[in-house]
Amino acid sequence: METLETTKTTDIAKRLVDYCRKGDWNGAQQELYSKDAVSIEPMATPEFEKETRGLDAITAKGKKYDSIIEKIHKITVSEPLVAGDSIAFVLGFDVTMKGQGRTNSPELCVYHVKDGKIVSEQFFM
Repeated sequence: METLETTKTTDIAKRLVDYCRKGDWNGAQQELYSKDAVSIEPMATPEFEKETRGLDAITAKGKKYDSIIEKIHKITVSEPLVAGDSIAFVLGFDVTMKGQGRTNSPELCVYHVKDGKIVSEQFFM
């Protein structure tokens, strides 16, 4: 049985997948994310913290990531799975990174929705 909250989450999942398929991360964040959202990476790297808090910081992280990409060859996004207030899908990047060459990196993306906005995103490789 689908609840009203699940229906909202399904709508958000569809919008999010549409944005991701276009590579429009900023559009997704501005429309769908809470101002207090949290982004969690698989691990900290020299370029990125493991955890980023707040929409402004998440947007800045996205711009920084875009700046180290030389060319996007292909983006693939699976159909989303929705369970209650959670969304999951596989995102595949075929990109050439500046100074690092071409890489293909699929990741599992998991999002949590509360009050009609994405409050967290977490990535698994």
